Parts: sequence; C-alpha cells; structure tokens
Amino acid sequence: MSAEDIPVPNWKPAKLPDSRTLEGRFVRLEKLDAARHGDGLWAAFQGPGSDPKLWDYLWTGPFDTREKFHIWLRAHAATTDPWTYAVVDQNTGVIHGTLAFMSIVPMHGRIELGRVVFGASMQRTPKSTEAVYLLAKEAIALGYRRLEWSCNVRNVRSHRAALRFGFRFELVFRQYTVIKGRSVDVAWYSITAEEWPILQRAMEAWLSAENFDKAGCQGQRASRIHGRTRMDFRRCRLVWSHVARTSRAHPLICKRARSHVSLSMFV
Repeated sequence: MSAEDIPVPNWKPAKLPDSRTLEGRFVRLEKLDAARHGDGLWAAFQGPGSDPKLWDYLWTGPFDTREKFHIWLRAHAATTDPWTYAVVDQNTGVIHGTLAFMSIVPMHGRIELGRVVFGASMQRTPKSTEAVYLLAKEAIALGYRRLEWSCNVRNVRSHRAALRFGFRFELVFRQYTVIKGRSVDVAWYSITAEEWPILQRAMEAWLSAENFDKAGCQGQRASRIHGRTRMDFRRCRLVWSHVARTSRAHPLICKRARSHVSLSMFV
C-alpha cells in the first residue's frame, strides 16, 4: 500500500494557531506585536553586532531606515498567514528574533515553519533549538500531520538548520519563485506527526537542564542523545549530493556538498 492509500480514520481538520504565548526554559514565543517588539527586533536585526548575512536569502530587507522597518513589521504582524511570533529571552526579556507558521492548510493538516529570522545573539544556541521545538510541538498539538520547512537552495545555513532540527529532505522545486530580482530554486523538508515523538524526546533531552553545566555548556552533543544511525548519515550525503546535482548553476552548494555529509543535530 502506497503512502497516499493509507486510510486516515476519523480525520478532523487541524486548528488554527492562536495568540497564546508558548513558554520554554530559554525562550518564550509571543504573538508578534509591532509596538511591543519593534525596538528589540530592530536592535537584533540591524543594530550593533547584528548578523551581516541575515537578509541574504530573506524575502525582504535589509532596511535603510528604522521607519521603513517598522512599516514592514506592522504589516507583517497584522497578517494571519504567516502567523508570526517574537522570540523573547526568558531571563532577560531581550527580543532575539521571529519565526512563523505559514502556508497554513487546516483541512489537510499541513503547515510550514518559516520566516525564521534569528538575530546573531541566538544563532546556534539552545534558544534557537527551543524556539523551533516550541513551534513544532504546537503544530502537532493543533492537529497538523505534516510540518514543512523550505529554503533557497543556495542557503547553506538553512539546509543545515533543517537537518539539525530533524526535518527530512524531500525535493527541490526549480524556478519556484523570484526574490529580490533573482530566480530561486526551493528545497523542501518535512516532519510528519508519526516522526515527531522520537524527535520530541531527542530535543527535550538535549534542552534539559541536566545536559548543561553551570556555564551553560552542553554535556552531550544532540547527535549522541538522538542516536543517529549510519542510515541518517547516508541520508545527509544523499541530501547534499541531490542538491549539488540539481543545482549545477549554484557553485556555493556544489562546493559545500562534500563538507556537510556528517551534520549533527541541534549543535
């Protein structure tokens, strides 16, 4: 029986996201409010020490004035798809970034985790892992059976993040969209509801207080906690070899394909 023939007994459409704050140990996700979060996001995205590559593959930005940024942020906060959250530090209240639910299709139980804009202060930290964990957990709790991740095929950092968070590579849509005057091939990843329980336990084990010392350093790499198998590493090789084959015009991907065959999760 093929996957598309599997019955889904008593299927009910998923619920739409709501304005509840999603609480974690390191961060909380608050529904985006331009007035409340605007100054903090401006500092995180374009203030001193901000990531100079942050806007390279995003659909907008950078902004040459604060006024233009706030106009964009207000419009972004007002939409229901994407449904955007601000990432707020639990200890300090500092606002580090945003991420969103988008391409929301409750009827079929499909939703995308996207519009991920993490400032330099939270990149490759437990905060970024927990932010994605909280939104993935919420998606499954709302009844979605498929969680998607997509990225520009040139965006090496997003490819790596998808694999760290446990998403499975599926395919590349060629000439899928045009962003900032450039044709973009888009790579797609997913997590299904059936896969989530294993990933949830792995993420929770890595994020637990027992896995960090007093200085905040991790005790175990998440790849060990997850118990990644030879097949998982082989899958990483296949991902990058496929991207390289389907992106012959993208020398950055071809150059990186061989060097990212043993990616560990969440690190």
